[in-house]
Amino acid sequence: MTVTLTDQDKATLRNAAYGAVSLMAAADHAPHKASTNGTIALSSATGLVGHVLTAKSRDIQLKGKTVADLADQVLPTLTAAMTLLRAQDPAEADNFRATIQVAIESAAGAEPSPTSAEMARKITSALDAA
Repeated sequence: MTVTLTDQDKATLRNAAYGAVSLMAAADHAPHKASTNGTIALSSATGLVGHVLTAKSRDIQLKGKTVADLADQVLPTLTAAMTLLRAQDPAEADNFRATIQVAIESAAGAEPSPTSAEMARKITSALDAA
């Protein structure tokens, strides 16, 4: 199956993925480490998702002065990304979901704090809402 993603579709995937890592970093006591680990996981993605996430781009627009503002933007974008991938290629939707799961687990570390665990749950719920 050939998947055709518009530039806007690709931006949605990137904003969802990097937004999830940003949320995990915001919920962690060591945000730099969480961000680094999550970003490494995203850059290790394969398939169409990997190509989209590692492409050089300036379309990642994560705005918000609070974690709540960021979550209001990112969580619906995660659902939208899953919806658009499921419509075109369910295998790539599964790949995207798995990539995000690895990224949030990497960002949370071996022993996630209660806040990191709760943020991971919210991200997973947004992925599953599609």
